[in-house]
This record gives sequence, C-alpha cells and structure tokens, in this order.
Amino acid sequence: MCSRGATLSAMLLLALGTAAAADDPAVESAKAAALSWLALADQGNATLTWQAAAPIFQKALDRDRWQIALTATRAPLGKLKSRDLVAATPAKSLPGVPDGDYVVIQYHAVFEFKADATETVTPQRDAEGRWRVAGYYIQ
Repeated sequence: MCSRGATLSAMLLLALGTAAAADDPAVESAKAAALSWLALADQGNATLTWQAAAPIFQKALDRDRWQIALTATRAPLGKLKSRDLVAATPAKSLPGVPDGDYVVIQYHAVFEFKADATETVTPQRDAEGRWRVAGYYIQ
C-alpha cells in the first residue's frame, strides 16, 4: 500500500508530465482517441471498444472476455456523471508491454454509484500513426 506522501509525489510527477506535454500534438491526438473510445465504453458498447482497441489489447482479451470484463466493471458504477483530465504522460516503456509510443491518461470520474473514481486509459500509437487504446483500468 502506498503512503499518502508517495501518492502525492506520484500525482505531482504526473501533473508535471502533463504540463510538459500540454502542447504536444501527439499527446493531444492520444487524448482525443481516448475520449472517443471512452464514449463507446460509456454506452456499454464492448464490441466497438474492442474493435477500436490496439492489437495488444485484443490479444490480451478476446471479444467475449472483454464484454464480460467491461460489463462487470462498469455496470455497478452506474452512469457516468463527469470526467475530468488529471494527467496525460507520454511513455516509451511500460511494464508488461513492448516498448513503443504510449500516453498514460488519467481522469477523475464521477459515476452514479461511485463518486470518486480514477480511470486510466493508455493509448498506443500504431505503425500508421493512429492512437488506439492498449489499456483501461478503473480504480
């Protein structure tokens, strides 16, 4: 378990990363891709979110398992009320995935039945330069 100080330090580092990347067109494109993908997730559309996801995401979870996971994760939260950007941090290397171009994006989200959630969405730039979601996590 992280201490409060460590958590605040991590948040500060993420905030600094966001400020440094604020004018980066690649980060802006990744954020736009993340929001488009999240709009599909907000509708409960597992099929379209899976189809729009990066190949690394699709290889980790087949479409049927993703449907189950998305429903199990999002249904108890209720409808999304708001989502605010907390941080968008570019990364070349992340644990458990090949090196590449990633942006780790965190949002503070308020749902009908969960007032304080953190959504982490990680788009990956593919060989054609498109950003596609490679990871999604709600805490």
